Amino acid sequence: MKTEIMETSKGNLSMCHLEEHEIIRSTSDFLDVISNCPTDTVVLNKDRLHEDFFELRTRLAGECLQKITNYRMRLVILGSFDNIESRSLRDFIYESNKNGKTVFAEEINSAIDLLR
Repeated sequence: MKTEIMETSKGNLSMCHLEEHEIIRSTSDFLDVISNCPTDTVVLNKDRLHEDFFELRTRLAGECLQKITNYRMRLVILGSFDNIESRSLRDFIYESNKNGKTVFAEEINSAIDLLR
């Protein structure tokens, strides 16, 4: 994993660039990533998260977001979320973006605007 620090008006962000073979499949994998980030805001690309993350019934997303809360961090997940069929996932993303601690956005500038 390579980390690039980005200075913004909402604080420094850690852009985490995982290798192509590195996919976050478990809470343990997620903890490895956030523990290696030098800032309190972690930025990940959507494609680095296993599809189970977006299946809310697996509870992977909830467990990962609980870690973000416990460690008083923020999380940005970058990618396209326009074609989501699951109403519960759309609602989850909407509520997360409203809260501003975990943000789902297509590009980094939109994500920064949503952060609190």
